[in-house]
Amino acid sequence: MKTLGTTLKDARKSMRLTLRQVEESTGISNAYLSQLENEKIKSPSANILYKLSSLYNVPLKVLLNNAGIIEHKEKEDTNEHSKFVETIAFSSEGMDKNEREEVLKYLEYIKQRNK
Repeated sequence: MKTLGTTLKDARKSMRLTLRQVEESTGISNAYLSQLENEKIKSPSANILYKLSSLYNVPLKVLLNNAGIIEHKEKEDTNEHSKFVETIAFSSEGMDKNEREEVLKYLEYIKQRNK
């Protein structure tokens, strides 16, 4: 499995984009992007990965898997799951840390309630 940094760098280079161009398109600083590509940052937010997956045309689940946020499961309906994860990532834009923690607590509540 490729690392997150390698995946991001390869995708950017295949699109012939500079770090500055990616920054202009996504609003993610080129310094942060460089740190991601060089494995100095290993756990970016799902929102960052969503923006990069959209720009690079790389499935979000690939980036989430390479970042260690999710594990790839063959039997899971990956298309439905990917849509769900993308919706959460997109919806969390602009939330502060406390709001994101509340969402995670609510998801845990729902999981426990259905057991």
